[in-house]
Amino acid sequence: MLNLSQNGCSVWVASSTEELLTPTAVALGKFDGVHLGHQRVIQPVLQSTWGEENSVRPYSTVVTFDPHPQEFFTGLPRDLLTPLDEKVAQLRSLGVEQLVLLPFDRELSALSPEEFVDKILVQQLQCQQISVGQDFCFGKKRMGTAQDLQILAAKYNIPVTIVPIKTDTDILPAAEDTRISTSLIRESLEVGDISKANRLLGRPYTLIGEVVTGQKLGRTIGFPTANIQLPKDKFLPRHGVYAIEAIIPNATPDKSPTQHFGVMNIGNRPTVNGIDTRVEVHLLNWSGDLYGKNLLVQLVQFLRPEQKFSSLEALKNQIQLDCTAAKEIFNS
Repeated sequence: MLNLSQNGCSVWVASSTEELLTPTAVALGKFDGVHLGHQRVIQPVLQSTWGEENSVRPYSTVVTFDPHPQEFFTGLPRDLLTPLDEKVAQLRSLGVEQLVLLPFDRELSALSPEEFVDKILVQQLQCQQISVGQDFCFGKKRMGTAQDLQILAAKYNIPVTIVPIKTDTDILPAAEDTRISTSLIRESLEVGDISKANRLLGRPYTLIGEVVTGQKLGRTIGFPTANIQLPKDKFLPRHGVYAIEAIIPNATPDKSPTQHFGVMNIGNRPTVNGIDTRVEVHLLNWSGDLYGKNLLVQLVQFLRPEQKFSSLEALKNQIQLDCTAAKEIFNS
């Protein structure tokens, strides 16, 4: 049975290829992060690139895998830069009409490159065009290359666009000439290099989750915080304190969300002997009830690592310094 749903206003999300919006123009890849390199691969299949001379316009479709192939082969859960809801939102903003999640299982991983093209791309997806990155590999043991795909698809008269690898110097000439990749973004986030991660993504790295009840300790020292419950598979950056910009939805759809600056702590709260990892946001010059609302937090800059203080008073003093540092960043 096809699990097909309309997510938001325009992107169809399918976890089966039995019934799809066809024919398709397909961008193939894992696309975790939907970063600038991914966007370059997606661009050739967007609706706007197709002229009126096409008798049947294909649906712009991103095809990826669920679970992530690395998770399938290792048996270990993999945190994602963009869990499903975030990925759909990013694809929608680009103009993608359909996201297909190919179930990555033993059967799919055993397909030869020839079988993958014939059974998946031709028979099920009814491809009319394909776009992949220069380093794309597919089929059993990743035997197929982007060039192999081009040769195999040509037998069915399907053009394949091979997109050159985008590097950091394409964005910032003074940067290192490194390939833009999900791994590089993860590494940047792990060390707190937010400016680099945001540059490679082409947008701020975001954390999106519902505000839930916490210990309410922050308000006792003059800094009330919103505890955000994130998707379990969301990749967390380095533990510590960040300058952030939060977007708060309004109660009625006719009003635009509001934006507020703030500071955020990611960590175990060692000063109060915390154990579990929490994400806590304090908004500057703002008060109100956020419980039950979905908060979108954009990372601006890493301020300092998490640390244990000798007392709540010492913690309070440091939070004040953090807020001052954040204000200086926002006012610069």
